[in-house]
Amino acid sequence: MDNYLDLLKLILPEFLINHFDLVKNTKSGEVMHLYFQERNAVPAEESKRQLIAHGFHKEVTIQDFPLRGNTVYLHVKRRRWLDKATKEVVQRDWNLVA
Repeated sequence: MDNYLDLLKLILPEFLINHFDLVKNTKSGEVMHLYFQERNAVPAEESKRQLIAHGFHKEVTIQDFPLRGNTVYLHVKRRRWLDKATKEVVQRDWNLVA
């Protein structure tokens, strides 16, 4: 499995592979769809808060660079977090990751 992840890191953005799981892929003709869900790991920048996973935000679709002549779409679902103490919905600051 590590070789699989190393290969994906060469093709896709490394932060995507480090923070998301590939849960599904489809290919129809020359169009490829890759579906990612954020891992259930509390964001490091929020480690002082007591957060619980609370569903997902709306899926975002991004057209990526073509691979071997195939159009590639990345479908990304970011996890929602709920602060147990304040009941505030929290999400990872992707500017810190980017």
